[in-house]
Amino acid sequence: MEIKQGCVLRVNLSTGDVARESVQESHQKLLFAGRGLALAYLYSEVPRSADPLGPENRLIMVSGPMAGTGAQGMSRWVVMTKSPLTGLIARSVVGGSFGAHLRFAGIELLVIEGRAAEPVYLYIGEKTVELRSARDLWGLYTDETEEKLQERYGKKAKAAIIGPAGENQVLYAAILHQKRAAARCGVGTVMGSKNLKAVVLDVTPRKIMPARPEIFREALEEQVERLKENPRRKALSREGTAFMVEMAVELGMYPVRNFQSGKLEGVENLFAESFQKFKVRNKGCFHCMTKCGQVYRVSGGPFRGIESEGPEYETIWAFGGQVGNTDPAAIIAFDRLCDQLGLDTISTGNVIGFACELVERGILSSQQLGGLNLEWGKVDAFLELARRITYGHGIGHLLGRGVQRAAEIIGHGAEESAMHVKGSELPGYDPRAIKGYGLSYATSNIGGNHMYGRPRPEIYGAKEGFGWTEEGKGEMVARVQIRQAFDEVLISCGFGLSGIDDALLSRLILGATGWDELADSGEWDKIGERIVTLERLFNVREDQEQARDSLPRRFFQEPLREAGLSTDQVIHSLDTLLSEFYGFLGYTAQGIPTAERLHSLGLNCFDGEGN
Repeated sequence: MEIKQGCVLRVNLSTGDVARESVQESHQKLLFAGRGLALAYLYSEVPRSADPLGPENRLIMVSGPMAGTGAQGMSRWVVMTKSPLTGLIARSVVGGSFGAHLRFAGIELLVIEGRAAEPVYLYIGEKTVELRSARDLWGLYTDETEEKLQERYGKKAKAAIIGPAGENQVLYAAILHQKRAAARCGVGTVMGSKNLKAVVLDVTPRKIMPARPEIFREALEEQVERLKENPRRKALSREGTAFMVEMAVELGMYPVRNFQSGKLEGVENLFAESFQKFKVRNKGCFHCMTKCGQVYRVSGGPFRGIESEGPEYETIWAFGGQVGNTDPAAIIAFDRLCDQLGLDTISTGNVIGFACELVERGILSSQQLGGLNLEWGKVDAFLELARRITYGHGIGHLLGRGVQRAAEIIGHGAEESAMHVKGSELPGYDPRAIKGYGLSYATSNIGGNHMYGRPRPEIYGAKEGFGWTEEGKGEMVARVQIRQAFDEVLISCGFGLSGIDDALLSRLILGATGWDELADSGEWDKIGERIVTLERLFNVREDQEQARDSLPRRFFQEPLREAGLSTDQVIHSLDTLLSEFYGFLGYTAQGIPTAERLHSLGLNCFDGEGN
């Protein structure tokens, strides 16, 4: 079948049916594109209490309105579904070329439903869309699968792929594309539950015509000129996000040994300078001059010859401070292994640190671990545990459920060591040092996440102690979550927008889309707030207790130890933070959007009950 620009492509894996639809106008009017549009379809189509790993769940892939246009940092893509890890809303953002190629294929939104009877991959060509057997691909690493697909269809074909972790239903499995991962929330697990190994886009890049070419051309030229000399862009090109390790340590927000401390002997070995010794080249996403991807190769030692694009900050933390390791070569090996297996590095490192602490506390024994020596810093044992998690061997089967479920099953106080929010493992920022992060973690609708609403004003003011206060944070965190939601309507990359102000961004949007309403940044806030609020409605209708805004008790009861500036910091009152947040957004004291707020946002068409 031929696909026209801007359609919804719906694929039913149970029946093999493929249909092309127009984008639903009511959804687009309220939530526009990207994450917002995908959310509207997910909310409307996934029945309340649907099994995340059942055929009724949807897996939705969406690109942004400027993908493939030449706009810098605008060709990322989003995956949305109901998370098997949390049972709540899931969204994961990823780069590479797949987002642009969705638009080249004429697809605004790819909606995948049902479950194939046997392993398949979805092939999308110039005039053909069909399901093809993936029996010969099932069980392969992600890079092996990509190589085989490119042998079959050529280098121009772009693929989104799961590895053995997704096939084996590890609840935090990722979707990989060009070594970039849609990692969080278990989106790869949902793809595996549908017996879908890959989505292949075999289309020729083509010119995407902006709605108002002259406005777009002038704005794009200005964007490129600003980026050329922007110091932040240059730093990201040079080091990626590895520079953040030193900053996090300086501010006392770098978690060590499962958030027990802020001190890691030899942490300087994980600073950006150390990783630069392994660098061989840069790699970037489609039409992005920043090229923040750092390709590293280990030249000697036990990990000799291993090459990975990354690790970036979160992975450096997950296999560094979180597990008591200071060997950068081992972190490169961990990054490569997780990409091959299709594992989220944040959740995997968090799970390993959790297990190490349980060993330290005498809750897990060597016998329960199948002989693995899970002492802090034992990287060989950690790499083996990642494999056991992937294939469900021994303790790996339990740890593949995530820390929340594993702690409930293990018992004996294991819950105290489970660092998660709403079932999603926490990333590498200690909220005792940055209280706004604590509030953003707690209120994130996708569970513990560092990019649902990154409190940048607080991070960069933390040296003056602003990060330690618990008053005046509610509005700030609400606003950053709202703006992040709108950025993911565009599916823009913050790195590609270095130095780009709202006035220029407004002209880029107007030139690309022709939507006069979006020339006003006030409308951006309305769209962002609709997204955050509708995601909350999704969660409340699914499981109000699981959706509760909370944090691990450790952050309230255990002062932060040996964390430099932030030593002895603790969260005194999450209720204070939540009250301000709820008040600004018009939620009840229980964190539920009021009928009045829904009406003011135009969301009363979503009844909050689902199907």
